[in-house]
Amino acid sequence: MKAVKLFTGTVAAAAVAMMLSACAPTSTQEGTGGYIDDTVITTRVKSQFLGDESLKAREINVETFKGRVQLSGFVSSPQMANHAVEVTRRVPGVKSVVNNMQIK
Repeated sequence: MKAVKLFTGTVAAAAVAMMLSACAPTSTQEGTGGYIDDTVITTRVKSQFLGDESLKAREINVETFKGRVQLSGFVSSPQMANHAVEVTRRVPGVKSVVNNMQIK
């Protein structure tokens, strides 16, 4: 009887441990805190773009995942693309910038 209780307790503990580990974020999925941080970074980058009259903020898309910011969309020159990258790098929380902007 004691062995059955011990076995049942062990199985229950293992099941709980597996359920909890399934809730942990993976490398391709982020938790709520990470999502909020990325949303704040995206908002700050877009705000900087709107405040910079040399950039056409509405033509540049900004996406952030774990501090890595991806810029896409269209700009009129390579200099404008480089400027957008530099503005993005100065935003707090940005770990890296991926430039996928196209020159039109």
